[in-house]
Amino acid sequence: MAQNFICLAKKYSPGWVLEADIKGCFDHINHDWLVTNVPMDAGILRKWLKAGILYRGQYEPTEEGTPQGGIISPTLANMALDGLEGGLKEHVYATLGYTKAQQAKINVIRYADDFVVTGSSQEVLVNTVRPWVEKFLATRGLELSAEKTRVTHIDAGFDFLGWNFRKYNGKLLIKPSKKNVSTFYRKVKGVISDHKTVRQEMLIKMLNPMLRGWANYHHPVVAKQTLNRMDALVFGALWRWARRRHNNKGSRWVRERYFHTNATRNWVFAARREEMGAEEPLLELYRLADTPIVRHVKVRAEYNPFDPAFEQYGEKRRQDRMVRSRAHRKQWASLFLSQQGKCAHCWQPITAESGWHDHHIVPRVAGGSDLLSNRVLLHPSCHVQVHALGITVVKP
Repeated sequence: MAQNFICLAKKYSPGWVLEADIKGCFDHINHDWLVTNVPMDAGILRKWLKAGILYRGQYEPTEEGTPQGGIISPTLANMALDGLEGGLKEHVYATLGYTKAQQAKINVIRYADDFVVTGSSQEVLVNTVRPWVEKFLATRGLELSAEKTRVTHIDAGFDFLGWNFRKYNGKLLIKPSKKNVSTFYRKVKGVISDHKTVRQEMLIKMLNPMLRGWANYHHPVVAKQTLNRMDALVFGALWRWARRRHNNKGSRWVRERYFHTNATRNWVFAARREEMGAEEPLLELYRLADTPIVRHVKVRAEYNPFDPAFEQYGEKRRQDRMVRSRAHRKQWASLFLSQQGKCAHCWQPITAESGWHDHHIVPRVAGGSDLLSNRVLLHPSCHVQVHALGITVVKP
């Protein structure tokens, strides 16, 4: 998603996209190619590939492809498509020459067996890129789907990994795709309709992981309007579920029985907890619109969490994640109080204006733990000094 944005968002970014769809990728990967090219024991790999599938007591041999649910299948598919990006660029430069190849603006964005190729014109994607991609796949026993593979202009938009990428008046917006939204709603609606007689508490426990997971997947994109709309659709399905259970009761009775009011809103689908000692009296349905929209920041390609040179970079990324965690905010409060509100290096006050960094005394790459006993709060500038000069910070 982030790489698509980098390649397509600017004013002079390529305007055309080849939406590639591999026909039955996992089902048709050539075994001989895998055995020859995958760097592992060929005998073991061949036995693995030829082992067959036992599904519901029925054995099915595997003469080609690799089971889609198999543990090793994603790795094998990645290895089969490895080299697509580099090989295509070499072909484009060899065919068009350096200047025209630069102007063609070819970029490959791939995730497992899904990929798109950008280009400055429809002609270069149709006449130069697609034939080479088809030849590359053919050697591996694969082919593009004639029905689903197409060349699209960015102003018309395209779907990729459940998102829609489209420029509106020159501005690239990434939104949840209509297909993804429709599929998810059918799934939620199916769970509700299949559990007409379960307790409200159990239904909420089934729905919350689904809702939270879907919202978290879409939280880096322009999804707030979609999340609000999905909340309304789910509410409608739950209202019908509640009315159906008590068709001899009025709407007011149903509302008082299944919907409650909290500090910020009405009509909260919530159930009384039955567990003894529950901290919250009500178990509420997760509200999709409460999901914060936080843009994804790509990890630096050379980042290695085990390399001491990247310790400060890793700490910065962890801190950015911690800001959104209530548990970590409580930990920072404990550190702040234990340090009397002062930086553990310069002993000047830590304020909202100065900011702070969460520093590990013994670096994590050296085996340091995440316990509070191994962490202190530092000013951002002090944190830079500590790492640059190799200063050892003492726990106050």
